[in-house]
Amino acid sequence: MQTNNNKIFLRGRLAAPPSLSHVNHGVEYMLLPLSVCRLSGAEDTLHVVASREQLSALPPLDAGSPLTVSGEVRTFNNRSGVGSRLVVSVFAKTLSQEEGEDENHLELSGTLCKPPVLRSTPLGRTICDMILAANRRYGRADYLPCIAWGSLAYRCGAMEVGDRLALEGRLQSRVYTKEIDGQIQERTAFEVSIMSLADENSSINQNA
Repeated sequence: MQTNNNKIFLRGRLAAPPSLSHVNHGVEYMLLPLSVCRLSGAEDTLHVVASREQLSALPPLDAGSPLTVSGEVRTFNNRSGVGSRLVVSVFAKTLSQEEGEDENHLELSGTLCKPPVLRSTPLGRTICDMILAANRRYGRADYLPCIAWGSLAYRCGAMEVGDRLALEGRLQSRVYTKEIDGQIQERTAFEVSIMSLADENSSINQNA
């Protein structure tokens, strides 16, 4: 199975102190909610996961601490019945505390695994939703929701299941409400906002 490109670089500040995420094969992994500003001024709060050993190499972290992360975007299905079914997080490979402008840059390649959905927002803007399967080693894959806007959305809407794609963009968070047992709950979804995309035959830029 071909391993796909999956690289993300983030720079921002912690929205809350690190907390225990899970334990795997005796290794403790910590959850670091990272707030990253967009150029528009909006903020994305992304779930970064790193081992406790990685954190031990840094000064103590707290809410507001600067953090720079490089790693991969990972997904898994939440079977607990609490929160979103698809959990999207950033698996950190390196951590540092470099000062600088906020950054959120993702390079991703994979295979389109569901038919794209072309639709319009209430304000009339055209968008396209896709699911991209990015293979990693040992026979596993991550299934990443992606969204394209404007002229790029029309191009994406014409693609078919099985098309291989390479894209650049950012990982973003989106708050929405859902009615559960008659009660309105606020939830957060994570998706890849596509800025540029290429398939085997052509490429197009989000700003075209």
